[in-house]
Formats: sequence, structure tokens, C-alpha cells
Amino acid sequence: MAAERAVVTYEVQDQVAVVTMNRPDYRNAQNSVMTYALDDAFYRACEDGQVKVIVLAGEGKHFSAGHDIGSPERDIDVSYPRRAGLWWDHTKHAGGESRFAREQEVYLGMCRRWREMPKPVIASVQGACVAGGLMLAWVCDLIVASEDAFFADPVVKMGIPGVEYFAHPWVLGPRIAKEFLFTGKRMSAQRAYEIGMVNQVVPREDLSEATTQLARSVAEMPLFGLSLTKKAINQAEDLMGMQSGMDSAFGLHHFAHAHNAEVGKDSLAGMDARSMKKSNEERG
Repeated sequence: MAAERAVVTYEVQDQVAVVTMNRPDYRNAQNSVMTYALDDAFYRACEDGQVKVIVLAGEGKHFSAGHDIGSPERDIDVSYPRRAGLWWDHTKHAGGESRFAREQEVYLGMCRRWREMPKPVIASVQGACVAGGLMLAWVCDLIVASEDAFFADPVVKMGIPGVEYFAHPWVLGPRIAKEFLFTGKRMSAQRAYEIGMVNQVVPREDLSEATTQLARSVAEMPLFGLSLTKKAINQAEDLMGMQSGMDSAFGLHHFAHAHNAEVGKDSLAGMDARSMKKSNEERG
């Protein structure tokens, strides 16, 4: 019997750890198995004294289509040891109590945990970077995107005010954030570059090499200096309200889930992976 394919791969090239999401058949949709595998890989890279920079990539045509809301391997009802906080096991509770505890852990909590990695992290983005995929890119310090990459947060279609890691006003600025969410349209790599969300845009065939070159350039700096610089900038964002604003948005996010469950068929307003993909494609 063939060996089971790892959902996340890990390799070190010189002083750069490359962490790659490996569910290309599902556009690297993030189930809990992948989330905890990413956490393992990031912990490993942070622990390794030979690693100075981390690259996050996605295998296949797309970086990540977001959270897994419909693949055969969706594992929303599976219990995992909590790492990002002390909220209880969501599988032992129901309704909003379950959903809030789970998303505190695997969505908001994990992203906040990863944002604080003491080593620079570079996202290497191609194709779709949508919703939960956007969250992953945003916790990275730098983003290199291919020309065919696009970014979107279409969850307002569900009546929900943006994804759980609500960094929109800080990453995009208030007015572009409103346009991005109000319309649900895709943002091209070029526009993302123009507004300062992306550091470089390169041809698809050059993405890996361009990301590697940037990572090696960063790795020439002293690690402690990089770590303190990252911490200083993150703290400045937090002083501008990022942490408290994100907590507030997370509460509104779950109010929307509860409203959907009360007036509709489920907490996602009846949307699934297929309908969200179709809606995103229609909105261009």
C-alpha cells in the first residue's frame, strides 16, 4: 500500500526552512490536520538554530483556497490537543460554544501564534489566496506573489464580516478594506503590490527562485536583530489597535454565525465550498 502523503512538507535549504502545504487536489484547503502540521513545521523551524528565515508555500496551482468547508477529509468534529489557547475541547460542546472554542484555537489563535514566530516568514503565493489562505499570507512578514495570484475574502456573502484573523484595516487601509469586503471581488497581485500588501510580483515560473533570493538576502542579517525588528513592528501594529480590533471583529464574526444558524439552515448561511468558489469566480 502506498504511503500516505504528508499534508505539509518541510525541508531546509541553506538557512531557509521551506514549509509547503500539500493538499493540491483541494487547492490546499486547510483542515485541522493541516493546521496542526503547519504548527509542527513552524515550531521545528523556530527551534532549529541553523534556520534564519521561513518560507510558506503551497503545492500545485494555488497557495490556499482557505479553510476546508467541504472536502472528504474535513475534520471539524475531530478533537486535537489545544496549542494556541486554553479553551476547551470543542467536540464536547454544541452550538456557539463549540464553534467559538474551535475557532479561537484553530483559526484566530493559531494565526496569532504564528504571527509571533521570532524568525522572518515569507509567503510564496500563486493562484488563489482566499479567506483562510489570506489569513496565512497575512501572518507572514513578507509576501512574494506570482502574476496570476489573486486575493479575496468573500465571506460577507455568508453575512459574516470578514475572516477570523481580521487584519484588513491594518494590511489594506480602511477604505480599500471596505471595498475588498463590500464587493467580495478578487484583488490582483499587481493591485496588492500597489497598495503595499505584497512585496514583489514576479512571473509564475520565477516565483520559487524570487522567494528564495529574498529569503537568502534576509538571512544575511543577524537573527537576533531580525527578531527584535519583527517584534518592534508587530508591537507598533498592536499599539495601533490591531489586537483589540481583531478581538472585536471576532465577536461580530461569531454573532453572524449564530444569526445564520438561527434564521437559516446552518452557520454558513447554506454556503459550501462549491458555492463559495462559484460566487468568487462570478465576482471576478
